[in-house]
Amino acid sequence: MDPIKLPSLVHYELILQVLERQTMIAADRDPIVRERVQQLIVTLRKALSQHKLLEDTCRHQQMELEHVWALNSVIGKQGVTTRD
Repeated sequence: MDPIKLPSLVHYELILQVLERQTMIAADRDPIVRERVQQLIVTLRKALSQHKLLEDTCRHQQMELEHVWALNSVIGKQGVTTRD
């Protein structure tokens, strides 16, 4: 069985850090934009939590996981690089 492909958790952390450290500072001037950014941060934190639960479930079911770092190139089973 092929491994379950999931994005790396680092991707969530990167987006959250940008939103919290940079976007929120710029959005602080407008209450509507600030609220939308806060909603986005909450949504991403929920997605991260769901992702971790999925990983735990897969491990419990003894399913192999593979973290995907990018879509630009994927190494195939024969070691050939392909473009997505």
